[in-house]
Amino acid sequence: MTIGRTVPIEPTRPVSENKRNDPANKTAKTGVTVVISTEARRKADWLNAIELVSAAPDIRADRVAELKGKINDPAYINDILLNDTADRIIDVLWPNGGDTLNF
Repeated sequence: MTIGRTVPIEPTRPVSENKRNDPANKTAKTGVTVVISTEARRKADWLNAIELVSAAPDIRADRVAELKGKINDPAYINDILLNDTADRIIDVLWPNGGDTLNF
């Protein structure tokens, strides 16, 4: 028994991008709902926050220059500033005026 040659195989043609992404070729499904879990939303928020922080500059040069100027000014450091700073430190360490330190 011999098998003869069949008709030549037609080469495959690449699918064009227009046909692949054409919305007219897709059928619309009605009544389909998608539910995104709270965990997925939370993770998306975290990923968005990480992306924003990664894109931000490490140092705010304008703020650093402003603070250097204030520190170098002898009139900036006075008793009022020192008392306010001490009060803030005490408020952080003893928020309720208690006897124990909060670290």
